Amino acid sequence: MKPMGESESPAIRIDVQPEFQAEESSPTEQRYVFSYTVTVHNHSRQSVQLLARHWKITQGSGKVQEVRGKGVVGKQPLIGPGQTFRYTSRAVLDGPVGVMEGAYTCIETASQTHFEVPIAPFRLAGPNQVH
Repeated sequence: MKPMGESESPAIRIDVQPEFQAEESSPTEQRYVFSYTVTVHNHSRQSVQLLARHWKITQGSGKVQEVRGKGVVGKQPLIGPGQTFRYTSRAVLDGPVGVMEGAYTCIETASQTHFEVPIAPFRLAGPNQVH
């Protein structure tokens, strides 16, 4: 079994490191901000381009939010064989805990083959929350 926040497709591995942002959060306003740093590892022999993202964010309250869009952080990165691409983004929750999971839509540039890379669930937990 893979650790939370680590996913793998045949040649693409996704690692996610979430972090609570206390200075941007306000528990009295039910605003809990988390950053998450994603590293996409291309272990294939071909270049791949990350075209789109789909995130499912489940709040501790049970409320589910889905986010879809082109690329990540305004980019559709081309990741060469053996290369990695890393970016940091954020999510705002209404409570101190939640779970994110999703998928990236990619294309292998040589064959123009589209494929999905699942992103395993990872936990978002504020201070004093059970991990």
